[in-house]
Amino acid sequence: MEQQDRSYKDKKVITIGTVSELTGLTLRQIRYYEERKLIAPYRNERGTRKYSFNDIEILMDIADKREDGVQTTEILKEMRLKEKKRESEAAVKKKMLQGQLNAQFRYGRGKI
Repeated sequence: MEQQDRSYKDKKVITIGTVSELTGLTLRQIRYYEERKLIAPYRNERGTRKYSFNDIEILMDIADKREDGVQTTEILKEMRLKEKKRESEAAVKKKMLQGQLNAQFRYGRGKI
């Protein structure tokens, strides 16, 4: 997907320092969540991390859960389950749309 095709919330343009200021998390915490695979910033050719507004929302959610005592392994499990659910829902929608297109094509074809 090209950069201009994505929502502004998905564009990875925010530096780690700004993310720290916006979230109240330390640089170390942000790096730790990256190490734990909870967040995946873009890295430019010089290795500078760049985050999106969606990444910031994820980090805020992680921080809230950590304050409630939830371990990072549990957060990761939950994130993976949500992703699987989204993928499954997308697959079902795609099948439904394909079925509708097939039905319409066959219906229209029989009338010609």
